[in-house]
Order: sequence, then C-alpha cells, then structure tokens
Amino acid sequence: MAKAYDVPADILLSRLADILKSENIGKPEWAMFVKTGSHADRPPQNREWWYIRCASILRKLYLHGPVGINDLRIMYGGAKSVGYGGAHHRDAGGSIIRHAIQELEKLGYVEKVAGKGRVVSHQGMKKLDRLASDILDELAVKNPMLKIYS
Repeated sequence: MAKAYDVPADILLSRLADILKSENIGKPEWAMFVKTGSHADRPPQNREWWYIRCASILRKLYLHGPVGINDLRIMYGGAKSVGYGGAHHRDAGGSIIRHAIQELEKLGYVEKVAGKGRVVSHQGMKKLDRLASDILDELAVKNPMLKIYS
C-alpha cells in the first residue's frame, strides 16, 4: 500500500481537496475576502483555495505530525518586503489554520495530542493512504516501472 509521501503532492492535494469538498467541509463566509497572511498582497485568486488549504494541512500533519498551530503558521508564512532592505519572514494568519483544523477534526481526520499539537487520526491516515494507492495505481498504468511501488 502506498503512503502519502510516495505520490506527487500536487495530484494528491487536488484529489483530496475534491474529496473534502464533496464531504461538505465547512467553508467560512469570510474565506473569499481574507488574505492568507501579512506577507500576502491580495487574497488567493483560486476560488477553491479553502479546500486546497485544508487538504494541504491534512497532508502536513500526516508528514510532520504532531504539529501545533504556530508551527503551521511558520510553514505557510512567506517573505514580506521591507523597503530597501531584504525581505523578512512573516507568519501566515492563524485563523485560517485554526478553522481548517477544526473542520478536519469535525470530520474525524485530525485529533489533538495533549501538549504536542495535532496529528492525523487513524481514519484520516486510512483515507490518505487509500487515495495515495489509487493515484499510484493510475500512475503505474502510464509508467509501468512504478508497479514495483504499489
């Protein structure tokens, strides 16, 4: 069985975002108007960015968990220009990450570990692994050399 780190992240995230959208993960009303952090100049241009961010957070928790909100803020942060000097790192907004994690907890894909942060639950791990296996099987049809990994 393939794991989430065995398949390309862009394919996994787009498929996982479609699954989360079909499972009616909650999208806040303010999601269309908010920037993702102080480093961003404008709100995201992709209308489905909320589902992609939720899928990305789930994948990051799978790969790096247990992870706290502040760690995720650092991961999703970026560089902000400060005049003539070099750019400085700014953390991403915490509200987006908190709301996404709360919605993933409602679906049962994420659980809290006391004092350490959040991890992917057994149900979430199973969903990611099955999706990764399906993607790897589809990629193996195009490239037969990948069959050894499935």
